[in-house]
Amino acid sequence: MVSFITAWGIVIISLCYTFFIARLVPKGIQRLILIIPVLLIFFIVPLLMKPSIHLLGTTAFLIGWLANFKIFLFALGLGPLSSNPKPLSLPIFLAVSCLPIKIQLSTKPPPKSGSHGGGSREGPLSYTIKAFLLVLLIKVYDYSSKLPDKALLTLYAIHIYITLELILAAMAAVVRAMSDLELEPQFNEPYLATSLQDFWGRRWNLMVTGILRPTVYEPMVQLFSVLGRNWSRVPAIFGTFVVSGIMHELIFFYMGRLRPDWKVMWFFLIHGFCTTVEIIIKKAINGRWKLQTAISQLLTLGFVIVTALWLFLPEFTRCKIADRAIEEYKSIGTVAAEIRSMMASLF
Repeated sequence: MVSFITAWGIVIISLCYTFFIARLVPKGIQRLILIIPVLLIFFIVPLLMKPSIHLLGTTAFLIGWLANFKIFLFALGLGPLSSNPKPLSLPIFLAVSCLPIKIQLSTKPPPKSGSHGGGSREGPLSYTIKAFLLVLLIKVYDYSSKLPDKALLTLYAIHIYITLELILAAMAAVVRAMSDLELEPQFNEPYLATSLQDFWGRRWNLMVTGILRPTVYEPMVQLFSVLGRNWSRVPAIFGTFVVSGIMHELIFFYMGRLRPDWKVMWFFLIHGFCTTVEIIIKKAINGRWKLQTAISQLLTLGFVIVTALWLFLPEFTRCKIADRAIEEYKSIGTVAAEIRSMMASLF
């Protein structure tokens, strides 16, 4: 916790510096030069933390990736930190920088009391079921030595999905209760994706999609505009997957502190290539022929699962992420039991 608090203290000081620099220096190269030290600090901050899976993993993703990309865009007068009609206040600037937050403009109605975090259409019953499944998964890990490797890796994938859903829902509820801000959606039923383009662009890890689009995809479309609008998208899509692969390798390095074996990178290269080919084929066919929805969903999910089991999920085993996460859950349980015991003795 000491290293976690120290790291976030550095983050907040750096963001305050960025906020006041923007008040003195107009957007552009000059502001970017003055903010480059902040970008470097944000890459270093996760290395200053003890390798706690939950605290370090969350910080690495929010600061090492999302905040860094937002600050880079902000230096050029772009992105969520610059999109408001008027400059953000310091508290809102800090929140939007550090969290996957979208700003609710005054022209939009406030979220209804029955709505749920981050644009999710799921209700309390769904989150209760997912919390129960998470507890069940943790219990199943006690028998991990008896499970086939592929089955264990599949459990890791389910664990990741459920954990992210629950964390984002909890954060969204807190943010919505304290302000007029709301967390961006993280997932949109990815198991219903009908293509790789649908899976990566509209359903899975939408925060990452939202930040990669203005930082990588759109600049590359402009860079290759000489190829024409349609063909310029091809290198832009593949380049976006390359950047995503590099950032995922960096996140795993933060958590495992192991030299990359680049399997995760190959996972994103393969998906980048296949997604690009898929889009080219769609344009060539131009809607003249289409698979049935159930078949396209099965093929898409099957391809994602097979390639993830082959290249992506083994990194969790190599970095012992699941084992360390279970140890943290047990530590939390021990602390909670000690607190209950202390409260009982007092009252």
